[in-house]
Amino acid sequence: MQRYDSAPNVVPDELAAVLRKAEADRSPVEPLTRLHPGLTVAEAYAVQDANTRARLASGERIVGRKIGLTSQAMQRQFGVDQPDFGVLFDSMVIADSGVIRTGELIAPRAEAEIAFVLGKRLYGPDVTADDARAAVSHTLLALEVIDSRIEDWKIELADTVADNASSARVVAGPATEATPELLRDLKDEYVEMSVDGQRVAAGAGAALLGDPLEPVAWLARTLYAYGVGIEAGELVMAGAVDAAVPLTPGSTLSVRSGRLPALTATVH
Repeated sequence: MQRYDSAPNVVPDELAAVLRKAEADRSPVEPLTRLHPGLTVAEAYAVQDANTRARLASGERIVGRKIGLTSQAMQRQFGVDQPDFGVLFDSMVIADSGVIRTGELIAPRAEAEIAFVLGKRLYGPDVTADDARAAVSHTLLALEVIDSRIEDWKIELADTVADNASSARVVAGPATEATPELLRDLKDEYVEMSVDGQRVAAGAGAALLGDPLEPVAWLARTLYAYGVGIEAGELVMAGAVDAAVPLTPGSTLSVRSGRLPALTATVH
């Protein structure tokens, strides 16, 4: 697992423990950027890594990566201007038609996304969208449940980075073979999310840095700086096509598009 360097005045394990306790107690904390003024993004990734190591030590398993803040809608919603990434663990994955249990979360919101499964390792400082296209074996729709261990979603970029990019749960739809034609046209794939049959969010693949394979390439280049690649078999979430919406217990969510299999989830 990668290790992120941190400035001497930041103790990643201590801040990571603050976030772990907030998640376990379902009791959010003040923004880390307020508790620790001047917290940098690099230091925030060190905090994220500390919690990744803690989760691995407890027996959880990495199944992929999430890329956040890749659409203008999400950047506007949270007041940031660049993508970030987090780690997906097996404990976070919910099967299609499964149940999202809000009682396990703090202030969850849902996002409609396009996701990929890697057929081969993607690694290097100059990875392009075409390289990512060649590495993908399957593509699918996904619903990401984001949650913040920071009170009232008062986050700056460093806050959400430290908080594992505000990730919580992932509902993965049925995967379909990623043919060259499908991958080429994904930028025009129009994705909709509905709550109880009413559309609440929608956007095309082009909302994700112009092409949903661009975030995957960005992630590979970013991870390379830490000596890490995206591994074969990993799930990669390319980001939300539209703004996130709050979850309401008792509702049913669905995500669909023209060419990818739809998914559903029930909120309890």
